[in-house]
Amino acid sequence: MTETVNAEPESSLGKMLQVLDLFSESEPVWSTASIIDALEASRSTGYRYIKTLHDAGLLNAVRNGYYALGPRIIEMDLQMRLTDPLLLASEGVLDELVDKIGHSALLCTAFRDSVLCVGESRAPLSPENRFSRGQRRPLFQGAVSKVILAYLPHHRLKAIYPQQCKEIESAGLGSTWSEFRTSLGRIKRDGYALTVGEFNPGVYSVAAPILTDQRTALGSVGVAWDENERRDVDVEHAVLAVRGAATTISERLTMQ
Repeated sequence: MTETVNAEPESSLGKMLQVLDLFSESEPVWSTASIIDALEASRSTGYRYIKTLHDAGLLNAVRNGYYALGPRIIEMDLQMRLTDPLLLASEGVLDELVDKIGHSALLCTAFRDSVLCVGESRAPLSPENRFSRGQRRPLFQGAVSKVILAYLPHHRLKAIYPQQCKEIESAGLGSTWSEFRTSLGRIKRDGYALTVGEFNPGVYSVAAPILTDQRTALGSVGVAWDENERRDVDVEHAVLAVRGAATTISERLTMQ
């Protein structure tokens, strides 16, 4: 199914890069014609974009006139794993968190108007269908997202609220700007976010922010467990462990 790209490009380069946003797990392969239709570009412009991305290794021809994401992305992912400051600062911390509380730990960061999982450490027998590296979640749902949202700069929150006030209200964060700020202020005061059942019934999630020296959130550390599977989990213990992990990563980042 052809999907039209919605975002307004600031330049031809921006529009060309929108080609990469078309590819997904459900639609991993696109034809030349479908890419051009989705971009609402002329044929000559569309062909030029595709050729440029292909030459850069960002697209790969899988058969005549059909493309998938290219091998350069795999190379860049390795580069990220080896050099990304957030990943380097978290080395060993997620594994220690799993050892302390017995369930899987996630490392997340803000990406556009969402939160992206960039690292994980899985506990034994952990379900495979949970949030994992490379997946995104809404900025307003789940502990790993809400704790990042709470530490965004004031001007960013002011810009977000009028555009997504319905989503904010649906997420239980308030039906007015004042209520929204109060909800986020409570998370900042606590230093963590705790949610229950926001993605799956009975699943608890705890997250704490990874902070820059300006006290804004670069990311978050979170854990989740199903109350029906893990009745032995002490919430207070989980909160302390998650906050400690986030503090360790934050301190390491300031020393890089």
